[in-house]
Amino acid sequence: MGRPMTIKTKVSICLPTCNRPDLLIRCIESCLQQTHTNIEIVIGDDSQDDRTAALIAARYGRDKRIAYRRNTPSLGQARNVASLFARATGEKILLIHDDDLLVANGIERLLAQWTRYPDLQVAFGNQYEADHRGRIDLAGSRRLNLAFHRTPAAAGLLALPGRAGIVQMFPNNGWLADAALVKQIGYGGHDEVCCDFVFGTQLCLAARKVCYVDDYVSVYCKTDVSVSQATRHTPNAASLAAWRFVQALALPPALEPARRIALRRLVPIVVSLHARNREARIGLKLALRNLRAYRFGLSPRLYYHLLMIWRSARRVNPALPSLDFDASEQPVDITRTRLP
Repeated sequence: MGRPMTIKTKVSICLPTCNRPDLLIRCIESCLQQTHTNIEIVIGDDSQDDRTAALIAARYGRDKRIAYRRNTPSLGQARNVASLFARATGEKILLIHDDDLLVANGIERLLAQWTRYPDLQVAFGNQYEADHRGRIDLAGSRRLNLAFHRTPAAAGLLALPGRAGIVQMFPNNGWLADAALVKQIGYGGHDEVCCDFVFGTQLCLAARKVCYVDDYVSVYCKTDVSVSQATRHTPNAASLAAWRFVQALALPPALEPARRIALRRLVPIVVSLHARNREARIGLKLALRNLRAYRFGLSPRLYYHLLMIWRSARRVNPALPSLDFDASEQPVDITRTRLP
């Protein structure tokens, strides 16, 4: 059903990279193996050395599908992606990060939705979860998509497109969208540690029709190198930027429940961050004003955080023994759109 669209439509795969040539090559190969062949791969390289440039020239120097550019000086995450969108010449745009992968029929599967819904503007699907070597964890993949509200019952056109962005159902990459809409939304001026989340939310809020495909189209590879990992325990953490962004959104009444879902998931992480950064009063006020996030005081997590806040207020090292829920204290990786 999607074959005519597959043949005719040019898709620009936008691929930002920085200092990860080996991972980049793996990502490029997954793009070149797409069953949809009318593609261009637009690469923006923020690397501090020439390794990536040399590798691209050696492997793909004669491949007209690849449009590589070295950014000198480096542009940074948001400006790099913005430059990729500006350079894209396809009718559709897909964003993929250099440490992630596309499933071989991923683009074709997403593109087929425009045959079903001719006035569609955005489509996205499920993500596999894999380790840094690309080995897929099927159980982890199911948990990942369930956590982001990607379930069979939600498949098809979304009644409230904006909700997908706010609650992070919309993925950080591997999505497909009309190039005109992507360029209209733009990518510049966003908080560097929160850029994918901000863009995805704005895109879904602006789109008339958004489709969720209950099928795997990309692979999210867990790595320790990202913008948010570098700032995860600091006042510049992605979770704090996301919290402020969601709070400030001007939304219609129908999307207020989505805002509450997003804030409820962010509150405990933000409270923990304030405690870690010796902002006890701010953390305490936030926790007490948002008891819903702690099941109205029935969650042990609340008392764990209150103890962190007390230790912070007394200028005692707030680090505590790890508990079962302590893993979810890791701030949200919003540049890669992750929730605990």
